[in-house]
Amino acid sequence: MLILIPFVVIIGVASMLTSSGEGRSAYVPVSPEVEAYRPLIRLYAAQYGIPKYEDLIAAVMMQESGGHGSDPMQCSESGYNTRYPHAPNSITDPEYSIDVGVHTLADVLSMAAVESPIDLDRISLALQGYNFGPGYISWALANYGGYSELNAIEFSDMMAARYGWAGYGDKSYVSHVLRYYPIGRYFMGEGNTAMVAVAQTQIGNTGGAPYWSWWGLDYRVEWCAIFVSWCADQCGYLDAGVLPKMEGVRPYVDWFIERGQWQGRDYEPSPGDIIFFDWESDGLADHVGIVEKVENGLIYTVEGNTGDICAERHYTMGSAPVYGFGLPLY
Repeated sequence: MLILIPFVVIIGVASMLTSSGEGRSAYVPVSPEVEAYRPLIRLYAAQYGIPKYEDLIAAVMMQESGGHGSDPMQCSESGYNTRYPHAPNSITDPEYSIDVGVHTLADVLSMAAVESPIDLDRISLALQGYNFGPGYISWALANYGGYSELNAIEFSDMMAARYGWAGYGDKSYVSHVLRYYPIGRYFMGEGNTAMVAVAQTQIGNTGGAPYWSWWGLDYRVEWCAIFVSWCADQCGYLDAGVLPKMEGVRPYVDWFIERGQWQGRDYEPSPGDIIFFDWESDGLADHVGIVEKVENGLIYTVEGNTGDICAERHYTMGSAPVYGFGLPLY
């Protein structure tokens, strides 16, 4: 059954990105107004079984409203709206809008069989379904096997002709949303770039509460290894077994060594490799981070709990305090 989702009003948006992925690196952070809704986004994401898609929900809200108005998810016409008329902007309760919008997004993610926050092919199918209505997902799968920008245009033109309207939805909705989605800027990238991308979005976080609370704690602990596990979880790598869920640094080292995925200090790492440190100079690893890049003989990293913040650091290749590297099989 086709559930119509309201048209998206586009103000000052960029032109459609090409199918080659060119220009997808233009990541734009969500607005402070959207960030203010994070607690509600988190609440309803958990309620509807998509807690790992918090950033995607925020990106949808940013595209729909920038966090403004009484219907920030622009979902008045969703079938899950049972309190207000099914007319654009009829919802007058922002929390109810988020409830309905997250429920709708959870539904289309399920219809599109999205497997993880980095499953961007299926996420694209789900996003276009959020904008056009879930009938698009069934149509795209039956006729093309999934989403493409060209079939989104075809569907929009077909529906506009059917209803006698000048237009139907946002033909470039996927590109418009993904510019606000941290992982979306690596739409054509590989797994290691997704890991780095997620870590980079956390730079500046102080105290580590999002990470140790994700672990299930209500008090602060040393959180460098938990931070790496949190980033892996955001990418779907815990469920896939690419990386383990670890609280301690030394068990992390053992995990890589046991699998033959370990290299010593003199190894030249790649982005997304896991870097371990021995700050106590006692021959034991005591800190961990994520390799961001290697450039001009320097290893650049993103680390959690470095001075109790998430920050970028750099080190000379082969030097102390670098202890070694774990090499995930992305």
